[in-house]
Amino acid sequence: MDYPNEEWQRKGATLSDKTAREEFGLTQDEIYDAIDAGTLHYRQAAMHGNPWLRLLRREVEALARTSHGDRYVNERQDKAELARINREIRRVAGAFRRYERPSAASLELASARECAAKPSRSASTGRSCSTCSWRIASAIRGACTGLR
Repeated sequence: MDYPNEEWQRKGATLSDKTAREEFGLTQDEIYDAIDAGTLHYRQAAMHGNPWLRLLRREVEALARTSHGDRYVNERQDKAELARINREIRRVAGAFRRYERPSAASLELASARECAAKPSRSASTGRSCSTCSWRIASAIRGACTGLR
């Protein structure tokens, strides 16, 4: 049975053999056996010289359901969906942090780093800094210049 090209080109309709192993818990041998039996259709692909197999998601899911059961497949899909959601949350939180107002502690640390970037005359004397606190200046190896 030949499938139209639309299914191979639709976003999310195909997955790699590696993703099929991770998402559905299949082994490489199970995938090859299903291809040999004709239950899985595939297309060969390569990225940067590394070959991989493109498989149809619905066929892989059907194979996993017949070999491992519905409950197992549903648990694996839920776990994969949770991982995707957590990854998206981390991405959005990181983007949000870029636009947050800086706290007083981060501003103090930034001024200490700025102070440490200047050449030091007597950083080894152990005196405290007039620009930043000595605790922060010592954390950045005592390279602060505003010594008192």
